[in-house]
Amino acid sequence: MAASDVAFLAPELVSEAEGPVPVPAPAEGRLGYRFVKRVFDIAFSLCATIVGLVPIALLCVAIGLESPGSPIYLQKRVGYQGRPLRIFKLRTMVADSDDVEKHLDPKQLERWRRERKVDDDPRVTKVGRFLRRTSLDELPQFLNVLAGQMSVVGPRPIVEEELAAYGDAAGELLSVKPGITGWWQVQARNDATYGDGSRQELELYYVRNASLAIDAKVFLRTFSIMFGKGRTGR
Repeated sequence: MAASDVAFLAPELVSEAEGPVPVPAPAEGRLGYRFVKRVFDIAFSLCATIVGLVPIALLCVAIGLESPGSPIYLQKRVGYQGRPLRIFKLRTMVADSDDVEKHLDPKQLERWRRERKVDDDPRVTKVGRFLRRTSLDELPQFLNVLAGQMSVVGPRPIVEEELAAYGDAAGELLSVKPGITGWWQVQARNDATYGDGSRQELELYYVRNASLAIDAKVFLRTFSIMFGKGRTGR
């Protein structure tokens, strides 16, 4: 296999001449896992992107009809090894949702700043509620996976303000690629918060125990939740 093939299938195994963070070589025992994971990421993401083209187009029309503005939303997150990451999502909120003080009352605003989420968020549109309930808003992120920036399974990519919640373990969290779905999401998404430390515990559990078996469990559990069984209360 040529070096270029390795770089495409497992870019985290190849050091980059340029970039904000040097890429360390993984432990020998993890090479197989990372390679298989990358192959799966590429294969599944290609299939999902092709199959999802028509649904995404229809959803974009529905989003635009309800709420003017671009149906695709770019969010700035912290990626693998602290690199800046912009993830693609179908827009689930009004176009000016970043103006939180305009849309949230003082109590909601306080919780948003603490937990980065709000119950019954008034910024979420009707189409957006459907997209979140079915996780279809995440479909465009398969482009991030194909680009090698994310994985299908991994900790959710977070905003910079959330890093403080992980304290000394922030570097550990960023040592793996963020994922479209993950251990936290399928275990206790709405019940696990930064405030009580349960979200950090779940995300770090995955980082410390990642394996093909756990990835398969998360993957299958995600489909169970999407199709109405074993919901996490999302």
